[in-house]
Amino acid sequence: MGSFRLYSSSTFHVNAIAVLCVVGFWISQFRCTEGFDSLLQLPQYGSPTTPLRSKRVLSLCDFGAKGDGIHNDTKISGTITAPKDPKAWSGLNARKWLYFYEVNHLTIEGGGTINGMGHEWWSRSCKRNPKKPCRHAPTAITFHKCKNLKVKDLMLVDSQQMHMAFTNCIRVLASYLKLVAPGSSPNTDAVHISSSRSVEIKHSIFKTGDDCISIVGNSSRIMIRDISCGPGHGVSIGSLGKSKSWSNVHDVTVDGAFLFNTENGLRIKTWQGGSGFASKILFKNVLMENVSNPIIIDQYYCDSQTPCHNQTMAVKVKNISFIHIKGTSATEEAIQFTCSDDLPCEGLYLEDVQLQSCIGETTRSSCWEAYGSSFGLVDPPACFSVFDGFIKEPGISNSYSRVQSS
Repeated sequence: MGSFRLYSSSTFHVNAIAVLCVVGFWISQFRCTEGFDSLLQLPQYGSPTTPLRSKRVLSLCDFGAKGDGIHNDTKISGTITAPKDPKAWSGLNARKWLYFYEVNHLTIEGGGTINGMGHEWWSRSCKRNPKKPCRHAPTAITFHKCKNLKVKDLMLVDSQQMHMAFTNCIRVLASYLKLVAPGSSPNTDAVHISSSRSVEIKHSIFKTGDDCISIVGNSSRIMIRDISCGPGHGVSIGSLGKSKSWSNVHDVTVDGAFLFNTENGLRIKTWQGGSGFASKILFKNVLMENVSNPIIIDQYYCDSQTPCHNQTMAVKVKNISFIHIKGTSATEEAIQFTCSDDLPCEGLYLEDVQLQSCIGETTRSSCWEAYGSSFGLVDPPACFSVFDGFIKEPGISNSYSRVQSS
């Protein structure tokens, strides 16, 4: 059993915190008020008609929580376990499980395990079986509109969908995380960062079926340090620009990572038709082992069962650096820069990049509308075009189109 500790300021507001303890199912609604359980709509074991007013719904205040920003608010040992049957979410918000909303100055420390019981969800996913309808599944832990947040020493396994999401958050430090799901599990991003700034993720292990870390929306000042990723889809900026949306992701650093047996390594992916920027992004000190697409920028990303139509608008990709990237590629094409016809990638930079074949063959790089420079040993050699100082005006795109899985 592990212990979970919550520290918060007097401005702590939580819509619903769901925490399993060894004697019950939920510990919820941290504010010490009368009649709180009547406000809750939480999944539960057994029949969906079981009344919520039961021993499964408990108040942290009954266990000595103070909520004054000083005391250790929970000294409760246990493992947090989700309902096994997705029917338990019937009539409830299918996107949320543990949900923290508008929290300021919150510290969560763990040592135990949060089990999402995701196997039944994955078996019903349209990602596994296209004949099934696509439905939302819960994110294990969501932090929404949170400030000054610290999350440390948590283990999440088999989440139904994403393991941990930060949306519209400011000043986040997450460290010593272990987020685990099988490589075949769909949409199980380990950490998803959206429209947030000043976020640091460090000293963590990610084994999952989707991106180990995905950064989307309007996010900036993101630092990723000393992580292990594999299996999974690697570290991704994006996807950006879906459904003609605008995104601006900038000032992102990945410094220190080990990626192994992943579908991608360091990736930027954008949809045609979107707008905005992905800029000032630095990947450095990364070791790879048996990675299928070690370095990839794909502005023709298309996670669709049917081919995506060519469009002239694009999210601008510029000032992207890859420094001290070494290891082995599972494919011949170790470096891919496939950029927009009308808004080419600019300011790409490679330094001390050595990506060899896992099976002893020669690796190569490929470029499409990619402009940049390299320094020192770069193997496979860079394939950048010489920038002529002219940026194309939006016009009719050529017939180049790609369809790629997520």
